[in-house]
Amino acid sequence: MGKLIEKVIGERLQFQVVNNNFIHYSQLGGLKFKSISDVGIALIHFIRTEWIKNLITNTLVFNIAQFFSLLNHRLLLAILGKASFDSKVINFFSNYLVDIKMSYFWNNFSSCLYNINMRVGQGSALSPILSALYLSPFLHILEKRLKILDLKISILSFVNDSLLISQSKSFYTSNTHLFSSYNVALQLLLKFGLLVEHSKTEVFHFSRLHNNFNPLLWTYF
Repeated sequence: MGKLIEKVIGERLQFQVVNNNFIHYSQLGGLKFKSISDVGIALIHFIRTEWIKNLITNTLVFNIAQFFSLLNHRLLLAILGKASFDSKVINFFSNYLVDIKMSYFWNNFSSCLYNINMRVGQGSALSPILSALYLSPFLHILEKRLKILDLKISILSFVNDSLLISQSKSFYTSNTHLFSSYNVALQLLLKFGLLVEHSKTEVFHFSRLHNNFNPLLWTYF
């Protein structure tokens, strides 16, 4: 019954944020009518259109570590208020996954109650929409900061993974823009209480050159 109620709430949350355009346009995964396949289609479109202009396309993919367990509950409530949700919805989430206790049962044995520090369960029906809501302000702020710094970067986001896309005639310029934008994203994520798994960060370059084009890329420590 609890899982069914979560699905109903998740459906209503998505309906409202789609209507008021709160979700950032680059968020494609985990939402209704927006799948991981859309990320691939969008990336192919970026690459093909820039090849026509004889530009090199470089991409950087990074993963947010333990995303669901690190969500700041108070910040999530503030974001729900910013998304113009009814006070009843905000009051519900003010008690959602707060002060939870758990007990273990095995045959006739039952343990005492333990306090568990849990945020949003990864398998929960609410995790896709709540993660999208949580990341939407981050993506809006990141986009504005990159424009101020004149970093020509496009963004694609799918659940707890993000893709930075740089396109330029110069590989050096494109790579520099990726490095700078990645550092801006890291600093901003820290303010949201989130961390990046650097070991999973990858850079890919797409070029129409018909040779062994394999430039040395920077490594983040």
